[in-house]
Amino acid sequence: MGSIPVLRQAAAETDWNWQAVAVCERAAALILLLLAIPLLAVCALVLGLLSGCTPLIAHRRVGFQGAPLWMLKLRTMWDGQTGRGAGWIEHINDDRGPELKDPADSRVPCRFARFCRRHSIDELPQLWHVISGEMSLVGPRPITQRELHRHYGAHSAEVLQAKPGLAGLWQISGRNRLTYAERCRLDLQLVRQRSIPLYCSILLRTVPEVFRGKNSW
Repeated sequence: MGSIPVLRQAAAETDWNWQAVAVCERAAALILLLLAIPLLAVCALVLGLLSGCTPLIAHRRVGFQGAPLWMLKLRTMWDGQTGRGAGWIEHINDDRGPELKDPADSRVPCRFARFCRRHSIDELPQLWHVISGEMSLVGPRPITQRELHRHYGAHSAEVLQAKPGLAGLWQISGRNRLTYAERCRLDLQLVRQRSIPLYCSILLRTVPEVFRGKNSW
């Protein structure tokens, strides 16, 4: 019986640790977003001129514990079927998009768009989701309802117990060259082995991955 209070104390300390991490990452995301505003403004302007469409998109994904998440991105894909929309953001409810990635995708029609994707510049608007508490700096990448049912199956509820993140094991372990089964395995590993040392390790390894732009398209 004496071990129960010890376990409860350890769990409480862990909760406090993660609450501190959440506060720190929101502050860090705010600073990073403020620093990134000039870069985002230039990229948004160029992509808007190149595409003739809204420079930002909000793609519907499944968020923390199944809540809807309209994930912000710079528009790096467009074709003749792309809606022009109005204003700065087009909301897209298309479950197929994330599963159609291809290094020679015709929907990424210019070098500038490919550069933004390769170095994850298009993902920078998602810092806003970290500030708002919808996402974390580290966690499984946000997925669509179709991806959730098709690829995660019986593990769907488990992967949704972690906030979706900007970075994760998938991104630093091969990213787009991995199969979807490997991605699912890494997402579940991240959720099951969640710890502050793993969190910090992923953040540190993500920085050089972003600069190299390897396995990203």
